[in-house]
Amino acid sequence: MGRSQRNDNFIDKTFTVMADILLKVFPASKEEKEAFFYYRDGMSAQSEGEYAEALENYYEALQIEEDPYDRGFILYNIGLIYSSNGEYIKALEYYHQALALNSNLPQALNNIAVIYHYQGMKATKKQNVEVAREFFDKAAEYWKQAITLAPTNYIEAQNWLKTTGRTNLKN
Repeated sequence: MGRSQRNDNFIDKTFTVMADILLKVFPASKEEKEAFFYYRDGMSAQSEGEYAEALENYYEALQIEEDPYDRGFILYNIGLIYSSNGEYIKALEYYHQALALNSNLPQALNNIAVIYHYQGMKATKKQNVEVAREFFDKAAEYWKQAITLAPTNYIEAQNWLKTTGRTNLKN
């Protein structure tokens, strides 16, 4: 039984019903539908903190999904899981893969910036000023790209860029 069939959450059930209706109405190949079911089950597992199950579903979806745009979202979600588990190097790899397929993912750019900012904060605590500056500059570059794509989002990042004097760094 797929995850979606055993989900008790009203919103997830509603999403599942709507997605199933859309798949019946819109033309899609058997493979596209199967990839979507894995992706949907991965999202459901991820929302419940079942990261191992979510990863299994996302990797299955990646094996089937051919559309670069959709693959970008799958890779982005895998990055989210690794990031939430503190595996920042893996998370960065998946965020970059997602951006390579879909450069219009400001959330991936933001998450890359957050990881670099976090690394900068760690370097600051260790009083490694030069390394911290490099990480903060990288964070600024990615936040500026994210803000360019989504100008009304990431207000805290915009404020941080202004207060740290990093608004004029090259993208």
